[in-house]
Amino acid sequence: MTRRWKLWILGTLAVLVLIQLAHPSTSNPFADPNRDIAAHLNVAPRVQSIFNRSCDDCHSNRTVWPWYSHVAPVSWLVAYDVNHGRRHVNFSEWEAYPPDKASRLLDEICREIQDGDMPPFQYRPMHAASGLTPADKQQVCEWTANTKRTLSAGGAQ
Repeated sequence: MTRRWKLWILGTLAVLVLIQLAHPSTSNPFADPNRDIAAHLNVAPRVQSIFNRSCDDCHSNRTVWPWYSHVAPVSWLVAYDVNHGRRHVNFSEWEAYPPDKASRLLDEICREIQDGDMPPFQYRPMHAASGLTPADKQQVCEWTANTKRTLSAGGAQ
């Protein structure tokens, strides 16, 4: 091996070690059960199970941070995805959404899973159980439609 290659490898290793110092937060905010979607909407057990396995890591304050979420540069991507997901919709903070926004989010939940955008492609390889079957998608979309009807008829959110 030439000296140039040895220096390149050593430099690369040094950079990989140094970037470990720039670690994003991989902690979860407090998840108050009274603010959770299940405290405000009647979430069917089957739908809650789908949310738990396919959505909660990015759309709740109950993220399970896998080992690779602590290794840069992957940690930066995982933290970005989780923070982005929580900003878009956070099941642990459902209480904060006014009724009109909650209604729009219910529409988006169905649309995103029907379009195959959720769970995202980059999430699925490391979380094989997160994939949604056609029956899962139908179950969630039926639940969102029924919940929207209940809300618009004046049912309790």
